[in-house]
Amino acid sequence: MIWSDNILELSETLKNLSVKDNQNNDLALDKGFSIWKDIALNARESGRSIFFVGNGASASMASHFAADLAKNGRVKTEVFTDLALITAVANDISYDQVFAELLRLKMDQDDILIAISGSGNSPNVLRAAEAAAEQGGTIITLSAMKAENKLRQSGNLNFYIPAQTYGFAETGHAAILHFWIDSIVDPI
Repeated sequence: MIWSDNILELSETLKNLSVKDNQNNDLALDKGFSIWKDIALNARESGRSIFFVGNGASASMASHFAADLAKNGRVKTEVFTDLALITAVANDISYDQVFAELLRLKMDQDDILIAISGSGNSPNVLRAAEAAAEQGGTIITLSAMKAENKLRQSGNLNFYIPAQTYGFAETGHAAILHFWIDSIVDPI
């Protein structure tokens, strides 16, 4: 493996980012990011919350970006990374419902869910998107790997990068989230 080749491949992966709406229509990237920024700014102005979910590295990103958005973007956020809470729900209900159950308890209509999954097929993240829709929330998804992944069909806005490794998927998702939050912090 050569570093310069790796950087070129990562750059190509990021250049091929796409976004679709809930009707599976392709949107221009700048339009997709603009809509997402407006959703967040409206949430801040109306006191709505933005929830983040993901597993593994995506859970770390959920926690990281919830903190960044709250601190820098002044938006109410929530992330389900408390070990006692998620293991209790997983044990007593089921792991595929761990986020969905908590969203049903905490999410209000017009709140927002950011669902992050490298594969786009994590059952608990898919159930979270379903629960958010049931609650009347807005759903933003970030996925990778296969273009036909289930999460990519689940949101109001669906950001997808054609990364074929978790390293590229996670790096790409972090870049996407940083770009979005930077647009909220400095909405020029």
